[in-house]
Amino acid sequence: AFFWLVSLLLASLVWFVSVHLSDREDAKLQYGLLVFGAAVSVLLQEAFRFAYFKLLKKADEGLATISEDGRSPISLRQMAYVSGLSFGIISGVFSVINILADSIGPGIVGIHGDSPYYFITSAFLTMALVLLHTFWGVVFFDACEKRRYWCLGLVVASHLLTSGLVSLS
Repeated sequence: AFFWLVSLLLASLVWFVSVHLSDREDAKLQYGLLVFGAAVSVLLQEAFRFAYFKLLKKADEGLATISEDGRSPISLRQMAYVSGLSFGIISGVFSVINILADSIGPGIVGIHGDSPYYFITSAFLTMALVLLHTFWGVVFFDACEKRRYWCLGLVVASHLLTSGLVSLS
């Protein structure tokens, strides 16, 4: 989760600087910067996922050297699952916090023709993203371990596509 938070911090800084260096009156440019920020965020998340894989790989080697039988007490698949789940949970927490912040604002969701199912839809979307992050973590670690670069590209591309589709709503 810490690696995801650091990637979010860096992506936020990139977006913040780009917005403040651009023309704030141009709505089309600001929308483009929002899409750019989402893409940078995804790419940084995947870069930090790779850094976390490298860190866990080193830790796994260290655990294997100090164990009695020469094997690591935790498998790479377990580390991949936990890593993906932690990325997903922290992503979901941030998503739910934003939804809850909307709920205490002025007005009521659904009063002016908006969907009355906003909160349940947001909960299901958050749950789906947590599961996707878990899946991406497992596939990413397996692809790094077996050096299947097309799988890495598939993870990054599907993450970018998912973020783009979420941005449409």
